[in-house]
Parts: sequence; C-alpha cells; structure tokens
Amino acid sequence: MQTEGIDYQSVYDALTQLYANPLDLNTATREELEATYLLTERQLTSLANYRLDVGDLLSVYELQAVPDFDLPTIRRLIPFVTVAGTSGLFGNLPTPTDNYLIVRYEQVMEQQKGYQEAIADKNGKLPTRYLGNSQQWYARYRYSRPRAFSVGLTLEKDPGEAMRWQPSARQYGTDYVSFHAQLQNRGRWRNIVLGDYQLQVGQGLVLSAGFVLGKSAETVQTVRRPTLGARPHTSLTEYGYFRGATATYAIRPTLDLTLMAARNRRDANTTTDNQEVIATSLQTSGLHRTPSELDDQGSLLETNIGAHLLYHDRRQSQLGLTFLRTDFDNFFRRRNLPYNQYEFTGKHNLVVGLHGGYIWRNWNFFGEVARSSGSATNSGGTGVVIGTLTSFTKKIDLAILIRHYDRNFHSFYSNGFSEGSRTINESGAYVGAKYTVYRKLTVSAFVDYFRFPWLKFLVEKPSSGFDYLLQTRYTPNRQTAFYAIYHEEHKQKNLPDSNPKVIVGTTRRSLAFNAEYKLTPGLSLRSRVQWGSFAYSAQSSSNGFALVQDATLELRKLSLSGRIALFGTDDYDSRQYVYERDVLYAFSFPAYYNRGFRHYLLAQYNLNRHVTIWLRWSRTDLINQQTVGSDLDQINAPHKSEVKIQTRWRF
Repeated sequence: MQTEGIDYQSVYDALTQLYANPLDLNTATREELEATYLLTERQLTSLANYRLDVGDLLSVYELQAVPDFDLPTIRRLIPFVTVAGTSGLFGNLPTPTDNYLIVRYEQVMEQQKGYQEAIADKNGKLPTRYLGNSQQWYARYRYSRPRAFSVGLTLEKDPGEAMRWQPSARQYGTDYVSFHAQLQNRGRWRNIVLGDYQLQVGQGLVLSAGFVLGKSAETVQTVRRPTLGARPHTSLTEYGYFRGATATYAIRPTLDLTLMAARNRRDANTTTDNQEVIATSLQTSGLHRTPSELDDQGSLLETNIGAHLLYHDRRQSQLGLTFLRTDFDNFFRRRNLPYNQYEFTGKHNLVVGLHGGYIWRNWNFFGEVARSSGSATNSGGTGVVIGTLTSFTKKIDLAILIRHYDRNFHSFYSNGFSEGSRTINESGAYVGAKYTVYRKLTVSAFVDYFRFPWLKFLVEKPSSGFDYLLQTRYTPNRQTAFYAIYHEEHKQKNLPDSNPKVIVGTTRRSLAFNAEYKLTPGLSLRSRVQWGSFAYSAQSSSNGFALVQDATLELRKLSLSGRIALFGTDDYDSRQYVYERDVLYAFSFPAYYNRGFRHYLLAQYNLNRHVTIWLRWSRTDLINQQTVGSDLDQINAPHKSEVKIQTRWRF
C-alpha cells in the first residue's frame, strides 16, 4: 500500500467528519458521493437516475431498490449517508447533529534529550534544548448543521513548544490556532467560509485540498478528483490551507462563481543576500520548539487571490475555469543546486486552469489543463491530466489516467495525481481495474509508469520507473473478511556513497495478508502478516516484517481495543507501516523499524449521552539497540511509551 506523499491526517479527518455528518442521499451531489470512494460509476449513475425517475428516497434502506446496488455496498455506505427530514428549527435546515468540545492531552513518558537540563560545555556554550515542556495539548469546538452552517475553533500545542501570550509576535497561548465560520445554501449563496479553509477544484492542478487519495489499494475510484469547492480546514496539518474568505454564488442554477482571498504567514528558511531577505524553502512540520524553528515561524507573508467559474448541468457534465495568484513579501529562491534549476524563483506566481467532466452512461471522462507564469524567467510550465472511469459490466470497473507536469510547472496548492510528492517534473500513465468474481470475492490491480524529465533530490539525472499492485479480497460473511496485497515499485536513485554520483535502479516490494473475524458478538479480531524489502541494483536487499494481532471488545458503554506486534527490519529502508486505532479525530500510522515489540490499549467509555472519555497507552520496546530516536528526540533507553487522554462533551 502507498504510504508516503499522502496527507493521512487530512484524509482521516475528512472521513471522520463525514462519519459524524453523513451525506443526505436526497441532496448529495455526485461529486460528494464519489468522494466517499465507496461507489462505482455504474452505481453513481443508477442512483442519479433513480432520484430523477422516482424522487426522494424515504430511507437509506431504499437503496436495495436502486439497480446495481448490492448488500455489501449498502452496508459499507450506511455509516456515511442518511435521509434527512425537511423540518427543523430553521425551516428546511436539518436537525443539529454536531455540537461538541474535545480536549486531548498526550505525552511521551520517557525523558527525551531535548527536555534534559542544559549543561554548558568547556567553552561556556549551552546546548540547544526545546523551549517548552513535553506535553501536547489539543482542543476543538465545533457546532454545525450539515449543508447549513459550521463554526469551529481548534487549538494545539505540540511537544516542545512553549505556551506564551504575545500578540505582537502572533502568539496567542497555544502555538496553533485555527478558526472557521461557514454558511451554506442561503438563497443563491451556495457557500461562504471565513477563517481557515481549503478548496478542491477539478483534478487538483490549481486548487486541491489535502484529503484526496492517490495510488492505493483502492485501484479505481481514487484516481479522479471530485470538485467539492470550499471546505473548512479542521485538520491539525499546519500548512496547505488558506486563511481569509471565500464565497460561492449561483449566477444561474447551472453556473457558480467562487471568489477567494487569503493572507497566510508561512514558515520558511530565510537568508540575507546584499541586504535583501531571501526565502530559500518552505517548512511544513508545524513545529516551533527551538530558537531556529521560531526564526522560521511566519517569516514569509503570502497573499492569494483566486476565482473559479463552474458550469454544471442535470446530466452531470461540468466545465470550470480557475485562476490563483500567489504573492510573497520576500524574494523566493531555492538553494543553488542542479535539481533546483527549474524551481519557482521570484515574488509572484499565477496559475490558470481549465477542467471538465462528462458522463455518458457508465463512462466518466475528466481532465484538467493548467499553466503557470510568474515574475521569474523559469516560469511558464504546463500541467495536464486526462482520464476516464468506467463500469464495463456489473463486475468490471476500469480507470485510465495520463498526466504530464512540466519541470517548471509551479502550483503551490496543487495535489494532482502523481508518483512524486508534488505536481511537477513528471509524466506518467496509470491503469487500474477491479473485477468482482462474485459478490464475496473481488480482485483489483493497477500498473503505473512514470518518468521524471529533470533531476530530483537524490536523483542527479532524468529518471523513470514503474510500479504495480495486486489485491484480492474475500468476504464469506458479514463477520469475516480476508485480503492479500502485493506491491512492487521500481525507481532510480543515487547510489549511496558513490563519487561521482552513480544512478542505479531500486526495487521495493511489499506483501501483506490480513484476516478480520468475529469470534462472538462484541468480540472481533484482526490478524496481519506483512513483509517488505528494498534493494539497490546489484546489492543485497534490506528486509523487514511485522506480525500483528488486534482485538476489539464492545461492552455496552465500554469499548476496548488493543494490539500486540512483533517486527524486525534490517534498517529504515525496509520499515513497515501499520495503521493503529486511536482516539477520535487522531490518526496513527507509525513506521515500525529496527527489531522489537509494540503494543497499545485503547479504551472508550461513554459516561452518558453527553460525555465520552478515551484513554490510550502505547509502548515500543527495541531488542537490538539501547536508545530510541535521534538528536533532541533521543531517549537513552530501549523503549518508548506514550499516553493519550481525550474527553468529548456533546451539547
């Protein structure tokens, strides 16, 4: 499974929000339903036709009457959809479903180097230490009505950050403060958002939110990006969002205009050249724990102005025009290295994109073309995405996508389909398929070829590669599911320690077997075995494995879940990623590496209908070394323990 280059925190946050605020089947657009990644093109078309021919659904269970919908699909969809009533406190507005306050505390129990007492060396110089304590605090308040309005406030202090109140330095207690206010579907005003927000438009070449998925075990539906417009930014990811205002107005029932403006303080490395401040890179960690990290905080002022004009009709065809202009208060120039030759340089950047989609029977054609231009001579690149999704039959689904991003295509808020972590310097072709052998057995696969026309970090010549994935899933009944995944990726990289640099091929392989089953009502188990390897050409491979056993027990007001895992890897190259259950609105997808054991226990207790409490304990024990972590995060012991406590009050 692909694990890198995807903002999993934003993905998880979006899915959790969808679970808390299910889509109304009678008002949800095809784009919104497609964003769940649970329905095929045939099912989306069948539901749209059913609503046109029969009218509103009376219950979610009426989906059984919609052609091409089977019981397994309906069961997967039910947690994320509803059929809302038409009366309420505000006329046609839905009943309140989301009004809560969450407070979370977490901490690493062992002392890390960054929190130890600073002792001066023989020259009297004190070593670098974190400025704050090791505690992490998080609070979120949100009150919303689906498709009506939302108000939210999020506060977070990361471990090592200091709590301080200095408005002159833009410090308001916690290091991270995020706020939004949203109003929807008020006359012709479809959507208004003030505060922090993201925009998902077209195929993500100009504007793309952080919760879209790329290549993954879902080989078909995740290829196309749905146009969802503006959404409040509620994730703890401290970059990739706008701070300002956006509004969408229906000029006509089939024509929407979105305007946006934002002003963000971005973390950036800066230097001085001839008394001029130069920004050399953008920082995305969101951490401000040391004097050097504080120097980078908010050092680059970014202003964005943009617009999106969208035509859409009852046949679900659409055509959109987008532009985004980005201005920096300081000159931006990356370090003078060969692979940075075509990177953005200057103070101004403009991206203009044209996207469209057309539905014909069970075929969904989509695409976007965008071009960037700026104040520097190396601007002027083009990005293109063209693809189609189709359901050939009830059993066969297919996705085809072709993309090309020039080496000088500069789009700061893009997240188009790609192999790399950014939408730049890449061409590729992707084919994905899913075959339902029968309702209990599915087989899916993809193959993707990609080429990088210019140099990349750790790749000092143009390079190319390909990868493919095979997956089979078997669900004999509602209580049991089995699946197996094999993924193989071939890329070119610099051979370590070679001088001059030699470019060689690399191969990464992974294989996983997973079984989920219920022993008794309330007790479910999940067993997983996975293996992975990484090798440079003509060198021995680095290998790793993980054996994982999970258990979940539901006892009325109390829910308990836990894990015991054994893992071993030769080095970080063969690390193993394994998803872990966590408290609500938190996400855990750690990399297991070195050799050792890991376990965690998560308890959820519903004190009453208003208050829910979570407690999570996790610990990693290594058996092949005496320390954990490195630099200021180093623990002088072969283990690391973490505790997390969270409470939610529903009003």
